[in-house]
Amino acid sequence: MTIAAILGGKGHDVVSIAGDRTVAEAVALLAGRRIGAVPVMDGDAVVGIFSERDVIYGLEREGAAALDRMVSDVMTAPALTVAPDESVLGALALMTRRRVRHLPVVERGRCIGFISIGDLVKYRIERIESEAEAMRAYIQAV
Repeated sequence: MTIAAILGGKGHDVVSIAGDRTVAEAVALLAGRRIGAVPVMDGDAVVGIFSERDVIYGLEREGAAALDRMVSDVMTAPALTVAPDESVLGALALMTRRRVRHLPVVERGRCIGFISIGDLVKYRIERIESEAEAMRAYIQAV
């Protein structure tokens, strides 16, 4: 089970933002898409991650003035990334160890997808349920 399998199911579309956009614009993007994070891009390269946590930390430090800052000033950088051939369990372990909920999928320096811990958990649950069903069918056939 690899990250490529996850992207095969969910698709390769990536909602992203440039570092020169304001935090207010990024907040509007997150709210409008009902998502928790986006990769910050410079061309095809991922230069950081902007998440709900970055908004909260900025508001705590600077109040409403944080909304006028550039995304590049408050994003989490450098971004942790995974390759499409990374195992689902390896990506889950990385997310758990580093306490992150989103990972850009990068191949040859280009962002080809964006996964969340929810995507990985959903995939694992589906696999476990499928294996359990196969085991039940096997037992009933014997």
